[in-house]
Amino acid sequence: MLLTGSYARTLDEKLRVALPKRIRLAMGCPDRALLYLTPGLDRCVEIYSEQALTQLAQRLAASCPSRPQVRDFARLFYGQTHQVELDGQGRLRIPKELADWAQLQTEVILLGVQDHLELWARLRWEQFLAEKQPHFEQIAQRAFEPPAGG
Repeated sequence: MLLTGSYARTLDEKLRVALPKRIRLAMGCPDRALLYLTPGLDRCVEIYSEQALTQLAQRLAASCPSRPQVRDFARLFYGQTHQVELDGQGRLRIPKELADWAQLQTEVILLGVQDHLELWARLRWEQFLAEKQPHFEQIAQRAFEPPAGG
């Protein structure tokens, strides 16, 4: 599953957002599928299929559980993860605490980010692009560098 693209969406008064059919198909989401919404890095809401969340859980489980950062992350991440069901129209409801976390309002941007989706407030996404896009080449070079000491 490779999720890509960005989609301007609208968050309705009930905090529901429709996932494009192309994205639902790429995620393997039948009608009434269960998805997992989590607090994301950079103050977005991350959306995972069960398979993608399980893979993330396996990577975290391979980390050293005695490290305080691993325990803290696990508590914050799993304790704030919500299981939600797509409705018959391909919409999911964002829990209020996650919508508040990401400062979501009516206009939102849905991003495909490899194995998961991110839901951003439109203005925050535009600020991110304005700040990072001019440095795309440098960011790309650093992203593909081997880890320090490796």
